[in-house]
Amino acid sequence: MKTERLYYSDSYLTSFHAIPVDQRDGGCRVYLDRTAFYPTSGGQLFDTGRLGGIRVVEVVDEDDRIAHLLEGPLPPGVVEGVVDWRRRFDHMQQHTGQHLLSAVFANEFGYQTVSVHFGDATATLDLDVGALGPEEIRRAGARANALVTENLTVQVAFEDAAAATGLRKATERSGPIRIVTIAGLDRSACGGTHVRATGEIGPILIRKAERVKKLVRLEFLCGARAVARARADFEILSDLAGPASAAIDDLPALIEKQRAELKGIETARRALEEELHIYRARELYQSAQPDETGRRCILHRAAGGTVESCRGLAQAVTALPNTVLIATLTTPPAVLLATSPDSGIDAGQLLRSVVTGLGGRGGGTARLAQGTVPGEAAIETALSKLASAVQGSR
Repeated sequence: MKTERLYYSDSYLTSFHAIPVDQRDGGCRVYLDRTAFYPTSGGQLFDTGRLGGIRVVEVVDEDDRIAHLLEGPLPPGVVEGVVDWRRRFDHMQQHTGQHLLSAVFANEFGYQTVSVHFGDATATLDLDVGALGPEEIRRAGARANALVTENLTVQVAFEDAAAATGLRKATERSGPIRIVTIAGLDRSACGGTHVRATGEIGPILIRKAERVKKLVRLEFLCGARAVARARADFEILSDLAGPASAAIDDLPALIEKQRAELKGIETARRALEEELHIYRARELYQSAQPDETGRRCILHRAAGGTVESCRGLAQAVTALPNTVLIATLTTPPAVLLATSPDSGIDAGQLLRSVVTGLGGRGGGTARLAQGTVPGEAAIETALSKLASAVQGSR
């Protein structure tokens, strides 16, 4: 038996009586002769509420029939359905707001909406355009909110698909179709729930635009959602401005100033770190005994050090005469090899041959190379093999 969809003719209907015509899954999956519960469809989420006093947890569109998934079995006889109005009206605001936004982007810029999605927290629409600039977003947002204040009438009617004209997006359906019209602005084939006038949409907030494949995905919120999000954003900005004793409007300049200061501090830190590596490299160079050819081999175990700090030391070593540095780290198990140009040793080639022979991997340039080995035991083996290779290359 086909389910009569009461929400098609009245989105504001929140209570109704109906006769169960089929029950499955122990009475928890119920089909009615008529329903005001909207099922997930067209990107819009399902309604919730109560049916015969039992909580409705999901509503599923099964072509001609609508399945109501309940928290428990339904009592026998005629039942009363009560739709959660707060959730329903929120969905009505988001969906009508999407129609209005899509019409604005189509009319103002020629950007067509390809798909939409309505979530519990935010809604998105995908525009058939490669990029969307900040000025276009501001302009569209301003125009959309101006149309909200005009309180344009939103009407629902059924027309034959073959005779329907002026649709923003052509429909592939045949026979009777449901058309939602925003007076003087938009006509769209749609089965969703909508408000009666644009004023009920409330404020429209466009929060984000991002590139998704060859489209632009726009995130937006309408009505109570937009107000709640704007309040949350304001509180975040207030929390940021408070410790700095700054006004919210001054935050961009303050953050830019702090960014520049941090960049300067980071530059100074790197310079000092480089000086420290040079000093440390010279210290290790002086403590290493040269062999009969004058080459010095430095063995350095970086307990608790990082690969980055070892690389800084290694780069400093390459500037010293006839020197080789073999450095090891335990976390992760790694080995670095640095050689000065006059040492006659290709760091990348030597290190790669040693670590791959131990089941590790690595490589680099003739002057600096690094690699990983499987475990701490392999570190000592790698250290021994590299030291032997350096000594044997005299």
